[in-house]
Amino acid sequence: MNILFLTPYPNGSAPSQRFRFELFFGELASEGWNYQVESFWDEKSWRRLYEGGSTWKKIVGLVKGFARRKWLMLHLRTYDVIFIHREVAPIGPPIFEWFMAKVLKKKIIYDFDDAIWLPNTSDQNSIVGRLKWHNKVSAICRWSWKVSVGNVYLANFARKHSSEVSVLPTVVDTDIHLPCTKNLEKKAIYQRPITNNHLLTIGWTGSHSTLKYLKPLIPVLQTLAEQFDFTFAVIADRDPKLPLKNYRFIRWSKETEVADLNQLDIGLMPLADDQWSRGKCGFKAIQYGAIGIPALVSPVGVNAEIVEDGETGYHCHTDQDWENSILKLLKDEPLRIRLGKAGRERITQYYSVAAMKYRFLTLFQ
Repeated sequence: MNILFLTPYPNGSAPSQRFRFELFFGELASEGWNYQVESFWDEKSWRRLYEGGSTWKKIVGLVKGFARRKWLMLHLRTYDVIFIHREVAPIGPPIFEWFMAKVLKKKIIYDFDDAIWLPNTSDQNSIVGRLKWHNKVSAICRWSWKVSVGNVYLANFARKHSSEVSVLPTVVDTDIHLPCTKNLEKKAIYQRPITNNHLLTIGWTGSHSTLKYLKPLIPVLQTLAEQFDFTFAVIADRDPKLPLKNYRFIRWSKETEVADLNQLDIGLMPLADDQWSRGKCGFKAIQYGAIGIPALVSPVGVNAEIVEDGETGYHCHTDQDWENSILKLLKDEPLRIRLGKAGRERITQYYSVAAMKYRFLTLFQ
């Protein structure tokens, strides 16, 4: 079988691609299947995409991306299956998807992990946002052989337009996302040192576009800092410079992301309860569980499934819930360890490459 992956971003660069299907490339090779990845944005354009300014350079990158896509349409006949992640092109109607499905009669697997039929564009790309064709998602679902989505909320939308919809959660490789000792030199099944002099670290990880969900918690964290001494760490691509005592920024890096996460003792994932958030796939909570720390989440969408309230972390509905849950974990190390162990077991069982390997491979059968 020859498989073509059409992606927005270069291979290995974006979490939505890395943790939805790139981790399974080794499994495809084990089956003896050939695959190729073609991204819309090249490396240089991708790095500029979420920066302020550089408008003309972004336009040049956009034009180059369309040129590559047009050239690719002439070389699709050798592929048995075409896997499209999110969209073939970031703006305009689904002309490429229509050509592949209706003219070339190709089998398309359409994959998405956000409610991308809703407008949601960053401030840095507001002009491009006005050119997006959000209603193309339903059309691509209708034209596709199969549709793969990250949670039930997305599946309910896709099933209005397709009878072949599979829920494939975002996953981690639990042989890589491992709990580590605090010196980060030795991997372990689960072992966090019990010490009385360690300054506990509460943390959050994500991109600059999701920092807006963290900011409403700042008053809660400021109140807690008056009662308990802790570090608050943000792992991201941009420093939000939060007004918190013992605040620490860790610039995100693919090479150090697991080691950086292992500096946390408690992980937070606040969300707004809206349509866009209900389409999210809970990746922060999955990462926290994989490295064996309790996750505190807004129980919005799939978050309520990933984190079992009181078993692997806590569901926080109100500011008081956040304050009480964080304080409880700060004071109780055995509780943190118990919830962390249970979280690691849950992620391994339901949100790991090993757990989802068969479901992913059946998409192509």
